[in-house]
Amino acid sequence: MKKRSIALIIGLMSIALIGVMAMQYYFVRESFHKESKLFDEEVKASLSAVANKIERKEIYDFARQQERENQKKFRADQERLQKNEKLLALQLQYQDSIKILQRLAFLHTQNFNSLRTQLNQQFPAVEINNEFFETYIRRKEYRHLVRVTLQQEFTPDNTIAEFTNIEATRALKPVPAKDDSTRFLIPIFPVNSVVAADFKISTLPPEVNKRILSKATELEGKLQKLRTQKLGGAHTLFDSIAILGGKKSSVVADVARGMELAKRPLAERINGPYSLKLLAKELNERGVNSSFVMEIKDSKSSPAVFQGVYQFGEEDLKEVKNPTLYTARLFQGDQGQSPGELSIYFPNKGGIIAETMGYWLFPTILALLALLIGCFAYTLSIIFKQKKISEMKTDFINNMTHEFKTPVATIMIASESLKDPEISADGKRVSKLANIIYDENVRLGSHIERVLNIARLEKENLKIERVNVHINTIAHAVLESMRLQLEKADGILNVNLEATNDLVIGDELHLSNVMFNLVDNAIKYAKDKPEITFRTFNRGNQIVISVADKGMGMTKDQAEKIFDQFYRIPTGNIHNVKGFGLGLSYVNDIIRRLNGKITVKSEKDKGTQFEVTLPLKNASKEVA
Repeated sequence: MKKRSIALIIGLMSIALIGVMAMQYYFVRESFHKESKLFDEEVKASLSAVANKIERKEIYDFARQQERENQKKFRADQERLQKNEKLLALQLQYQDSIKILQRLAFLHTQNFNSLRTQLNQQFPAVEINNEFFETYIRRKEYRHLVRVTLQQEFTPDNTIAEFTNIEATRALKPVPAKDDSTRFLIPIFPVNSVVAADFKISTLPPEVNKRILSKATELEGKLQKLRTQKLGGAHTLFDSIAILGGKKSSVVADVARGMELAKRPLAERINGPYSLKLLAKELNERGVNSSFVMEIKDSKSSPAVFQGVYQFGEEDLKEVKNPTLYTARLFQGDQGQSPGELSIYFPNKGGIIAETMGYWLFPTILALLALLIGCFAYTLSIIFKQKKISEMKTDFINNMTHEFKTPVATIMIASESLKDPEISADGKRVSKLANIIYDENVRLGSHIERVLNIARLEKENLKIERVNVHINTIAHAVLESMRLQLEKADGILNVNLEATNDLVIGDELHLSNVMFNLVDNAIKYAKDKPEITFRTFNRGNQIVISVADKGMGMTKDQAEKIFDQFYRIPTGNIHNVKGFGLGLSYVNDIIRRLNGKITVKSEKDKGTQFEVTLPLKNASKEVA
């Protein structure tokens, strides 16, 4: 395909793509305008509904307030009549309870004193605190630290008296008391000894019942509060009874008071936070879910009576210079001019509409656009690929013509020479010309066979045998057949057949051709004298055939293309490398058909290494 045709196709496709994008833009813009109008209508309807509800709420709240006030008057009078009786009854109840608790506390203390007297009469008991008991006595391992001795001291009346001294020989970390029981230590003194040999512990109930005393103290506090309360006087029930009965003319006063509502300041008539929540609810019911700013303004004053922000989710509120403002009049039922207005604006109005459209519109447009661009890109890639293949095939035909022309011309010259009587009479010269014709025919047949093999590979009808093949044996034969070619090129061949297990299932002929192609390429692309290393070795359940050279090498981009048909590495101004660009493509196809893999490692001007990996017979899925 000519460059002009390709340019024309690209131009037409670009115009078509631009046209589709223009139509999509027009469709999106019209859809946006339509959604914007619907959005405006929903917001205005919500504002109107909120304004009406605010007005109805004021009337309803006033009616409820009047009803509550009337009922409150009636209940207050009833409560005042009963309050004194309840307070007196409660005061008497508290006093009786306090007396009972005091008596119980007294009995508890009296019982404790009796038990302590009995204990002192029986034993020389000494009272100890509960913390000392928990630290030294309850824990048996520290009991030996308690020392009890008899000591004498002067009394206030200058007499000598004995007393029991209890102390610890070593200070320990105090253990807090676990209860409020009263404990006594009863020492046991040996005869004529002032140091106790042992002691016993006697436990009595607490001296004071703290629970009873606490409850009595609480009741005394409540009783004191009752005594300090002032009892208010009862009010008349006339007003409440008249209003509840509906028979008095004072009911007309309620209507007059209702008219006074309109005279109140706007800030007292409107609950800002409630209005904000009400508006958010109305918008939500109409499908408008977004952050917004609400303002309530008085018609008589410029500053806003209330300004609130409703935050929806984690949406950011951006400051807008000239926002689209939606307004609604408030309390239009009042006589005269409306006292105020309710306004709202959305900082992200465009985003709201785009989000509404995005659920169905943008995925459709993006999918269509992506499909068109994908088709456009795919078509261009196919065109350029075909153009490249066409150029490679043209190069292949030219190269093939050159390769075929040489042996044909040689055969023609040799044939014409045989017609010369002088030459035909010389047997040696005839034999030499016959050999030349034979060699050139073999060369020509080899070229034709290679082209036919590639054609068979493309048509998937190349016959490949599945027999037991020893790789080392084939390698030895191939390398022997190419030794003369290497000697002619003054090359060096290093052979190392390390594979101990070389039996695979494959085709002996095609595997020989694979090795021949790899070694032949190493010779062709050598810099001066070829230096080739041929190895076989085992890797797991596989055998690896490695062919490495120190020749021209290739770039990474060239290494990715060498297995493509007709591709030949450019050699600049050097034209000594012959071939059709089919060898490595053939090698790759054969190895792939034998369930193997071929890889290449190369560095420019340093050499190339090919590795062919084939599964061994015991690991192969093929059956010989």
